[in-house]
Amino acid sequence: MKTVAIPAQITTVEDRIAGNLNLTQLLLLMFPVLFGALVYIVFLPALSFSLYKVPLVVLSIIVCLPLAIRIRGKLVLSWLTVILAYNLRAKYYVFDKNDTYARKMQLPAFEKKKHILFKKAVKEEKQKVFPALSVANLLKLDDLVTNPKYNFTLKNSAKGGFHVAFEQEQK
Repeated sequence: MKTVAIPAQITTVEDRIAGNLNLTQLLLLMFPVLFGALVYIVFLPALSFSLYKVPLVVLSIIVCLPLAIRIRGKLVLSWLTVILAYNLRAKYYVFDKNDTYARKMQLPAFEKKKHILFKKAVKEEKQKVFPALSVANLLKLDDLVTNPKYNFTLKNSAKGGFHVAFEQEQK
């Protein structure tokens, strides 16, 4: 009695339809025949032999036969699709953390402003004006900054301001 070994991984085994040919190979080998019949029927003069129809059919045979050949268990067509996908892929990937694609954004809600007819009704915001320092205060500040007994540091705050610190050195 004849025994056949069943592979453990059945998904990797290709179905053989005719001999050692699978469905893709059969379709690749049948395409020139169907294309030749289409050329013979559709192109003028219809249903009769012409010399310009022969190169079209021969070209389809020259293209399809090599694609149906197996190399290392894979079709040449499969190899070409892998190579084309590799060559047509993006070569450089640029990550931009400021990209807005697929990001939930909270846009500010704009209020409709009523038009003001009179200039008197407009309330202008006055900017805070700091008083000018006197020369005596500037000299004291200069002495404080340049005095080696004190350390002077400026630090940025989280909201964009400055923290000024004067520290006396410990001896």
